Amino acid sequence: MKTQTAIKGLRQFLDEVQQRAWLEGEAELADAVERSESLEQRFKYSGRLEKLMRRPQALDVLDILRTYADRCIPIPRTTERFCWSVSCLPSTDKTFARVNASWMELLALQPDGDGIRARIIVHLSDFTRDGSAEPEQLDQDLLESLVERPEDVSHFPWKDDVFGVRVRGAASIRKFISERHGLRAIRRFNLTHMNRGRNAYQASHCYSLADHMLGDVGP
Repeated sequence: MKTQTAIKGLRQFLDEVQQRAWLEGEAELADAVERSESLEQRFKYSGRLEKLMRRPQALDVLDILRTYADRCIPIPRTTERFCWSVSCLPSTDKTFARVNASWMELLALQPDGDGIRARIIVHLSDFTRDGSAEPEQLDQDLLESLVERPEDVSHFPWKDDVFGVRVRGAASIRKFISERHGLRAIRRFNLTHMNRGRNAYQASHCYSLADHMLGDVGP
């Protein structure tokens, strides 16, 4: 007798129909009002947000993260920490903030001189001419149409159908995550990894930074 497979990740909250509707921008999903949290973890990382706020790029970082949470993460309040997380000034590199799901990085915001750059991870097949995962089919013109200036975007291979996009400048980052094609590609990749099970980066989640992402900043 077969045992029923436990439902994992985002599927605990949204079925395939709801996820598809959100992916295509055809549904507004009802999110939780209250957020669950660990006070111990909140205090553990609260000092990092204070350090971030002393950086000249801090306001752009917060604004981009707010936009990303609103547009690119389904029901972010309900799924916070367990399906996605955000780290603040992770010690591994010079990153300002990193958003993760499952075992995968989704977004990293980093310094670029006095400005900011983003590393956005997506499916390569969303950016090829024939919808394949073949690097030689990459549509460079499509990539460049999603930013303010062609020189603001570059890319790097990852593996299989995973593809990294580097975007320079706050204006181009905002455009990439707002343009229909860029937004849908980000959503599709995020759904892939939010459905894979519990987030492996829960222990580095910074609730203080998430407050800004989710519009819960106190007085």
